[in-house]
Amino acid sequence: MRILIAEDDRVLADGLLRSLRGLGYAVDQVADGVSADAALQSSDFDLLILDLGLPRLSGFEVLRRLRARGAKLPVLILTAADSVEDKVRGLDLGADDYMAKPFALQELEARVRALGRRGMGGATAVIQHGPLQYDTTGRVVTLNDAMVDLSARELALLEVLLQRVGRLVSKDQLVEHLCVWGEEVSTNAIEVYVHRLRKKIEVGPVRIATVRGLGYCLEKIAQPQTAGATGGARDG
Repeated sequence: MRILIAEDDRVLADGLLRSLRGLGYAVDQVADGVSADAALQSSDFDLLILDLGLPRLSGFEVLRRLRARGAKLPVLILTAADSVEDKVRGLDLGADDYMAKPFALQELEARVRALGRRGMGGATAVIQHGPLQYDTTGRVVTLNDAMVDLSARELALLEVLLQRVGRLVSKDQLVEHLCVWGEEVSTNAIEVYVHRLRKKIEVGPVRIATVRGLGYCLEKIAQPQTAGATGGARDG
């Protein structure tokens, strides 16, 4: 998951960067609203952590512009202003969650995981794809109840594919979601990561399909038909 932090408090921003990167997320940070608005238009993120009291352009305006563009990006608001009016205004503008400063880092990490699960269409901490299970709390992957040892980059790749099961993800999109600003990762490197991930998870119905020249797709797993669904038509 790739996260943008829009926060002008350097100490807080640095702490969030260290914490979230330590959990394996790709995280970028900006210190004012104009930079946040520009970053959101030029790069593809999975989550925005947004301070309302940003210089140059308020967090409210950043959020308003984001939603006006039709973006569905989950937004977690951080603010020192813990008034009911600010909460209502932020939520009405399209925020998904709200935290008042000061806050416990563990709680923020839990809310980030919850918003990440929402992006993957899951309401529980465990996302399941056939025999493959991803525990978003412990960031642990199991296959047929056996733990799968994935590198941070392989886990990030799997997260992106799980968020888009059945949909094509281009190599450029994978670079966008896996890499922070200034990090050079080629599409050839993406091929290597996909190859390594395949070797570890492609068992039974779990399959990463390649669409030559376009990208990759974590295929949907067909649901078994019930006897009633198959018994209505017979040959002869």
